[in-house]
Amino acid sequence: MQLGLIGLGKMGANMRERLRRAGHEVVGYDRNPEVSDVTTLEALVAALEAPRVVWVMVPSGAPTRDTVAELGELLEPGDLVVDGGNSRFTDDFDNAKLLGDKEIGYVDCGVSGGIWGLANGYGLMVGGAQESVERAMPIFDALRPEGPREEGFVHAGEVGAGHYTKMVHNGIEYGLMQAYAEGYELLMRKDIVTDVPGAFKAWSRGTVVRSWLLDLMVEALEKNPGLDGVSDYTVDSGEGKWTVEEAIALEVPMPVISASLFARYASRQLASPTMQAVAALRGEFGGHEVMTIEEGNALRRGDEAMSPAQQAAAKGIVEKADAERPRDAQQAARAQTGTQTGTQTESQPSAAQQD
Repeated sequence: MQLGLIGLGKMGANMRERLRRAGHEVVGYDRNPEVSDVTTLEALVAALEAPRVVWVMVPSGAPTRDTVAELGELLEPGDLVVDGGNSRFTDDFDNAKLLGDKEIGYVDCGVSGGIWGLANGYGLMVGGAQESVERAMPIFDALRPEGPREEGFVHAGEVGAGHYTKMVHNGIEYGLMQAYAEGYELLMRKDIVTDVPGAFKAWSRGTVVRSWLLDLMVEALEKNPGLDGVSDYTVDSGEGKWTVEEAIALEVPMPVISASLFARYASRQLASPTMQAVAALRGEFGGHEVMTIEEGNALRRGDEAMSPAQQAAAKGIVEKADAERPRDAQQAARAQTGTQTGTQTESQPSAAQQD
């Protein structure tokens, strides 16, 4: 089958190669002339025999909308456009109408698999008319993983359903990544656990938390067990936000995915206005010392507590840890303190504990 493919980045170039290996003729166009088969969109359309199928694989938003609009001026009635990028599902309604008015078909296709899709295949979630989906099925079959079609491909519904399903897929991905990451931090914090990478690797077979994402976490930890030098600044591509917005619109409780999205937002803050407000309020109602930003950063680095505010914070941390120890351990520590100093072994909670 012949296909025009627009967008030859990491995924697009690999998709072109996978399709060619399956025996399809692919004419690719990209703004980068070094990877493009033709020099313009006009040349791509001219190189394809009617009725044409053109796959758009460019960044979501304006780049995709503009490309679809341009194709609407170049293609002919009976041609078909597949949007395989990460467009918001609402864009599909407009794209389908624009092309439909010109009697050009439209299918939206959510694609999962990343840079490993060339070897492993891509998970495909499509929306559109049955006739249009069937027409592009040889392409879908070449791109999806080997095995039963239903284990790597779904015709999820009408126009927009493919990207909607992919949006929810990515929201779930956010939650899974956050859960693995939180488990990593807890294991790293506990002194009795000495092989955190080994723990993750042991989970990769036979456990209920095994997954491809876990396999990727294992690979990352094998390269860099402590994730040294890796910034915690974490971006998002939009699908997680759209998923949460849809949950609100449809009144679907979504605490895990929402929290994972908010954690990414928090990762981008040098200082949290929320926690600055909390610290200020503690100072007002309890008379607690309030640290400057630099004093707080110094404590995070493990520097010696020098200022009164730092010393108060450090003391509160110690007293909190003492309060949370098992009762027998507390009594032993207090007895030891009483023996050494002759002071009372029972004490009242500090202001830090009363917070």
